[in-house]
Amino acid sequence: MQGFERFSSDFVRQYGLTHAQFDIIATLGNTCGMSYKELGQKTLITKGTLTGVVDRLEQKGLVIRERCPRDKRSYYVRLSDAGEQLFQDVFPKLTRQGQHLFAAYTDDDFSRLETTLTGLKQAIANGHS
Repeated sequence: MQGFERFSSDFVRQYGLTHAQFDIIATLGNTCGMSYKELGQKTLITKGTLTGVVDRLEQKGLVIRERCPRDKRSYYVRLSDAGEQLFQDVFPKLTRQGQHLFAAYTDDDFSRLETTLTGLKQAIANGHS
């Protein structure tokens, strides 16, 4: 997993982004935005780190932060037009690069991997019961 993260980090760095910044852009892409809480849950970025990353993306003009209309104490984050354009440009390219990495794997390989990961997930869940 760290190898793939390094691969994707190297790729998005070409666009002046960190891995965490692109994670937020990719999560917000094709959505109308989301709350900090939802964004943190989907990206697994901690609240303190998330605030700093969103600040930097806002400074770059890639996201817009607004007060949540339902809860004035909360903020809502969405991609700006420039952020949406970056998402539309970079995400398909990264996806194609990832497809090349996995091109040699067969459907059976993926099926076995899915079974193994499901078993690992269950083992972890049972260990915390």
